[in-house]
Amino acid sequence: MNMEVIILGSGTGVPSLKRGGPGLVVKTGRDTILFDSGPGTLNRLLKVKIDYRKVDHIFYTHFHPDHVCELVPFLFACKYNEAPRTKVLKISGPRGLEKLYLGLLEVYGEWITPERYKVEIIELKENLYRGNKWTVSAKPMKHVEPCLGYKMETNDGTTIVYSGDTDYCPEIVELARNADLLVLECSFPEKYRMKGHLTPLLAGRIGRESRCKHMVLTHMYPVCERYNIKAKCKKEYKGKLTVARDLMRFVI
Repeated sequence: MNMEVIILGSGTGVPSLKRGGPGLVVKTGRDTILFDSGPGTLNRLLKVKIDYRKVDHIFYTHFHPDHVCELVPFLFACKYNEAPRTKVLKISGPRGLEKLYLGLLEVYGEWITPERYKVEIIELKENLYRGNKWTVSAKPMKHVEPCLGYKMETNDGTTIVYSGDTDYCPEIVELARNADLLVLECSFPEKYRMKGHLTPLLAGRIGRESRCKHMVLTHMYPVCERYNIKAKCKKEYKGKLTVARDLMRFVI
């Protein structure tokens, strides 16, 4: 079963005219799955002709604002009277997700409280979530505590991996092992290396060690535009490599 992967935002929480905040959407069969919802997610869903009301499941990697900030506008939009959401919305993430959701309800009250649909909150660790002819497994990433990376696999064995934010760690290598598509953060050039994030050489090392078939670099801070990120990464990873752009599509 094919998966269509769309990079909604290839940037970070730092404003950029070139890159929006983190977000990835996967379409497989009749399901639409969203990973993270950074600034501008709803707008970019419109641009790729995906109805936000048709999103079946949202998976959050962690709770930094640039990854979750569009959840409130998403829930708010689902109450639009002319076309309200009616299907169940499943939201998964690391422990603390329920506390976050209940806190948002306390702050925003009826403006985001579901009325015609149901929200299911699912806290994950490394357990397997089973969807409709696909599964999502998670592993802890080296960023903040808690933080998860995800592998989505269809019944025929096609796999994509989304790291969210991470430093180099064995878990992302294991998660990405032989993946058809690895969407991997690459936040800073080597000169600006920051703990908890990857540089092109570290991203390349992960690609090389995991033997993924195609690696897509994303989550780039504006400083990355001044450097040849791809060439640096290629020193470690010799496989198929793409530097993400907003609204870029892949079919696997």
